[in-house]
Amino acid sequence: MDEQPDKTSTADPAAEPAVAPPPAPAPEPVAAPGPGAPSAEVLKAEQLSVYYGPKLAVQGVDMTIPTNNIVALIGPSGCGKSTILRCYNRMNDLVKTARIEGKVLYHGADLYSSHVDPVEVRKHIGMVFQQPNPFPKSIYDNIAFGPRVLRMKVDMDEVVERCLHQAALWDEVKDRLKQSALGLSGGQQQRLCIARALATSPDVLLMDEPCSALDPVATARIEDLMQELRKLYTIVIVTHNMQQAIRVADRTAFFTVEVPSDGDRYGVLAEFGDTDQVFNNPIDERTKRYVSGEFG
Repeated sequence: MDEQPDKTSTADPAAEPAVAPPPAPAPEPVAAPGPGAPSAEVLKAEQLSVYYGPKLAVQGVDMTIPTNNIVALIGPSGCGKSTILRCYNRMNDLVKTARIEGKVLYHGADLYSSHVDPVEVRKHIGMVFQQPNPFPKSIYDNIAFGPRVLRMKVDMDEVVERCLHQAALWDEVKDRLKQSALGLSGGQQQRLCIARALATSPDVLLMDEPCSALDPVATARIEDLMQELRKLYTIVIVTHNMQQAIRVADRTAFFTVEVPSDGDRYGVLAEFGDTDQVFNNPIDERTKRYVSGEFG
């Protein structure tokens, strides 16, 4: 509603009762900041440790993920990258022996609070896995699956088309939406899985090595897609490909492995910062050795 022009009264204040001023109008929405600009945090780990039974898998992770950034998690095998990634949408809940200590905050809310529904968490924080895993259904039904399960009241045709456009797949499949998704190429299947993850309107997308099973051409398509998606979503990606982290990530977290005297190894976060700094001017000596190829 347009504000009325200010009309200053000339009446005697003693003759009329004071009138409270109208409430201030709500602020206009602010566009999501780009890389390098001050960003609101969307996910935050506070002293996060993960156990499988009595075994410590990852210890004491503190990490804040800004909105509309791509954050890469790198490090040698067994350092806990994927374990931490799965904490962000409570996928570790599906492992009976898994438990966490510490906190995972999503827009300031504790994701592991007793009243939080894990299914609702996964609606807002989607996930794409290492191997493309389309359902044995049509292309259309793959994308419609999440909204249908969650009973979302949406125009399903619009959702399917929008998500396929966002995944850069619409032009390739628009004439065969009712055909099986299993007939797509590997790269197309992975983009379909990304479209399926977007169908529930999340604001965070987790990717667990999404290009490891793809050829270089399909990998480049996924990386280009990530740069487009970051305008609307926050992306956290686990990758063993350091060059990929350099190409796509705004910030990079390097995890490594500690091996105490009892030999029970566990992962730790060694360094987290802007990607350029982590690769070109690392603070931690372990990071320097890893990104220079001395181990890993």
